[in-house]
Amino acid sequence: MTMSLCVMTVASPRLLRRLAAALCGSAALLAGTAAQAAIPIENWTASTGAKVFFVPSPSIPMLDVNIDFDAGSRYDPPGKSGVATLAAALLDKGSNAQDGQPARNEAQIADAFADTGADFGGAAGSDRGGIGLRTLTADPEREQSLRLAGQLIKAPTYPDAVVAREKQRLITAIREGDTRPGVIADKTLSKAIYPSHPYGVSATVESVGSITREDLLKFWRDNYSAERAVVTLIGAIDRKQAEQIAEALTRGLPEGATPPKLPDVQMTIPSSEKRIPHPAQQASVVMGQPAIARGDSDYFALLVGNYVLGGGGFSSRLTDQVREKRGLTYGVDSYFAPSRQPGPFGISLQTKKENTDEALGLVRQILAQYVAQGPTDAELKAAKDNLVNGFPLRIDSNRKLLTNVANIGWYGLPLDYLDTWTAQINKVTRDQVRAAFQRHVHPDAMATVIVGGPQK
Repeated sequence: MTMSLCVMTVASPRLLRRLAAALCGSAALLAGTAAQAAIPIENWTASTGAKVFFVPSPSIPMLDVNIDFDAGSRYDPPGKSGVATLAAALLDKGSNAQDGQPARNEAQIADAFADTGADFGGAAGSDRGGIGLRTLTADPEREQSLRLAGQLIKAPTYPDAVVAREKQRLITAIREGDTRPGVIADKTLSKAIYPSHPYGVSATVESVGSITREDLLKFWRDNYSAERAVVTLIGAIDRKQAEQIAEALTRGLPEGATPPKLPDVQMTIPSSEKRIPHPAQQASVVMGQPAIARGDSDYFALLVGNYVLGGGGFSSRLTDQVREKRGLTYGVDSYFAPSRQPGPFGISLQTKKENTDEALGLVRQILAQYVAQGPTDAELKAAKDNLVNGFPLRIDSNRKLLTNVANIGWYGLPLDYLDTWTAQINKVTRDQVRAAFQRHVHPDAMATVIVGGPQK
């Protein structure tokens, strides 16, 4: 699925950064091919209310299915952060009888998918939760895999023993993560950036420990409804088959509940700096602020501009100035991680403890100068060339296309988004980058967290 079938326990800035980079990169790869041939994305609304996006891909006899529900951790009940994560991850650990399928435990479910050669998994991030399925298109394998996947999202049991086991695994992972400077920094920064929004809340030992089977069932009943679902299908099937599959998968889902109104993101935060002692050899430094939602009209200007600032690896200003010329870090980068609500802009680096203040001061200086002046003509051209032409053409699997089309559906992007991606990049000007950064990035109103550096 769009979250790589991995369990996201914490919506940290570093995790968001990596995800955003992966999505931008894959979009660029697809865009190169899109410039040569339009990607035929078909879109409709099923009778169940689910939004459906379909791309026929007849080259290999496979079908990839992604179902995203508006069921991310931003809807975790107060004091129970981790519910969305567990609700998605444990969908395949037990199911009641459904749609002619017998009740199954986790071993029987695993065996049933193994018999068809299918892959299935559930995951949740801050905005969405759901499932991904890959199956052969030949019957009986396809039919059996789809029926089983439908059973799991319509009738999960969340067995007590499994819930207890998986809670303990998650608690162990949280405890281990809370010893690492990068994780500590990311969690602390999230809380500083989003002091009164669910984006700033991380799962804790206490919150996961309080979760019950009933909490998971209620979260599933409230949030896994067809009207809050986006279904994406890529594979060797036709439109009629895609319609039938989408209807079958989303018919019989819970009716759902009206989602609670989420608070608006507080877009301006006070400047702050928090230093946390840690015995690590290097200091982890992160800084950030709320920035943009995915549908913002400044998206492409910020994407190109951030490539120049810190998203372009060795060609970025931050890497050139902080690493190459000053030798203050092995790695520094900047990122935007837009979500349905405004996601963060941030910068992160690791440096020797004794270099912390010098490195941080230099990063702040570079950022302020960049926001004020924007990129040079040469930097802008290099960034656009790299974004458009620097990746090989890699639309060679359903899964890669699935991620991009699912994001088009989830964020309500135009159906020709991939076809016009390179044109959007090429249209960006220096003035647009500078203006966009000045609208969305405020160097004097950022939260900074330093873990392991010198204390003041």
